Amino acid sequence: MNPKENYLHEFFRIFFANKQLVKRVFLVFAVIALVLPLMLKQSFDITAQVIVQSKKLSQGDATTSLNQENASFVPPTLSDMETESNILRSPGLIRQTISELREKGEYTSPPGMLNKLVSEPIKRYITTPLREHVINPVKSALGMETDPVRDTTLDALTQEAMDKLKIETLPGSNVISIIYSFPDPTQGTRFVAALLQNYLASRQELQSIDLPQSFYETKKLQYQARLDGLESNRQALLGAVGSSDPKEEITFRLNAINTEEQALNLYQDRLLQSKRWLDYLKTSLAAANNSKLNDYTFPYTFTTTVDNVAFEDREIKQMGEALTTQVSRYMNDLAIFQPGSEPMLLTREQIARTRQQFLKVVANRIQERTSDLAIVSSVIDQKTGRIAEFKDRIHTLQETQSKLRQVDTEIDALHTAFSTYAQRFAESSTARSLDNDLSNARVLSPPFEPTAAAFPKPMLIIPFGLFTGLLLAIALVYVREFFDHRFKHPAQITHELGLPVLLVINDQNVEPVNPHKSWTVPGFVHWVRN
Repeated sequence: MNPKENYLHEFFRIFFANKQLVKRVFLVFAVIALVLPLMLKQSFDITAQVIVQSKKLSQGDATTSLNQENASFVPPTLSDMETESNILRSPGLIRQTISELREKGEYTSPPGMLNKLVSEPIKRYITTPLREHVINPVKSALGMETDPVRDTTLDALTQEAMDKLKIETLPGSNVISIIYSFPDPTQGTRFVAALLQNYLASRQELQSIDLPQSFYETKKLQYQARLDGLESNRQALLGAVGSSDPKEEITFRLNAINTEEQALNLYQDRLLQSKRWLDYLKTSLAAANNSKLNDYTFPYTFTTTVDNVAFEDREIKQMGEALTTQVSRYMNDLAIFQPGSEPMLLTREQIARTRQQFLKVVANRIQERTSDLAIVSSVIDQKTGRIAEFKDRIHTLQETQSKLRQVDTEIDALHTAFSTYAQRFAESSTARSLDNDLSNARVLSPPFEPTAAAFPKPMLIIPFGLFTGLLLAIALVYVREFFDHRFKHPAQITHELGLPVLLVINDQNVEPVNPHKSWTVPGFVHWVRN
């Protein structure tokens, strides 16, 4: 069998033939692996988690008060979680957090930033005179905008924090993981806690409808001024028409018009009836004046009907009965006495006197009816005028009521708007209890100060360093063996040259024994050299 086909034998031959190189390379890497954890700067991982429970959708508008009935919640989508992560990692939020901590004296530059922060003032010290005395004057002469000198320390700290901050959404969940690597665990924990607080406040401002105190005070003053003006207009309108409640007065006036119109209709009917009867009485009186002696009847009895009750005129009735009696007696006596006799003449005189008296009374009654007709006409004119006044008053009240309705609408809208502002201000000033109930994000795992450094890890670096050193030493030995074309064993001569090997003389040099005790420094040095 060809010796080269025995790979294990070949491996051990090469390994032990170059064991000194293997030991030295391995020892170099071992020293590096032991020293590296001591040389590397420690970094602590501060972790926290935020859970986004749901996405809030407002069911009202800007004037709707914030309560549990007008907000609905739906599960967040992947885009919603990415938006929340972007808010957390936004440079503005990180810059704000670092600025606040620096103002409180609770944030210092990390050790890795020392060279950058030291070089920045030196760079500004060198470039500032050049910019002020050379570059800026040239730009000003050319009409270009000059470059101001500003402090970039906060920018460098923000960029460093963004590089060290790892924010990602856990797969298949609505939890955002925050990992911040920082040399100082206390300061890093403080930074992450402040960042979470600012994040919750920032996203609350994005979704909240809170109003500031100044806005509320301004709206209150505007409300008072506008309300005073509207109330003054309302009082002026009521004072102009002399009414405290136009609607109630309109109802009263309408009822009065209805009553007056009913009475007016009755008086108009009565006027028409009285006119007809008066014309009839005048005609009958003229006929009675021209009648003969024996026409003793009158076609009208002067009976007055009130509420379906008939009232007769007694005087006319008595005189009519007396005249009728005299005429009847005269007609009876006319059959006995001569028309020219004294009794008949006396009877005719009595009939004539009674007749004149009767006609005089009838004329008086006609005059009374004429006066009553004039009175009824004046009452009708009065009621017609009164109805016209009522209608004019109603028209004036309706115009005033229309204007009052507009003023009341503005007052109601003003009350509603101010009530909304006041309610929303009250909600925003109650320690955010309602907002916290409606907030859809929570800190699931607050940051805590780690006790062990996340980097470097000696228990991981040393074994991997030793193993890497061993593999690299073996690799270097094989590379050296690959480029070394000398014969190492007799089989190579036969294989390469095709000549038989007659004699092999082994090396008689024996490796010196370690004269030092084991597990001592001299013994270790002797082992490394040999």
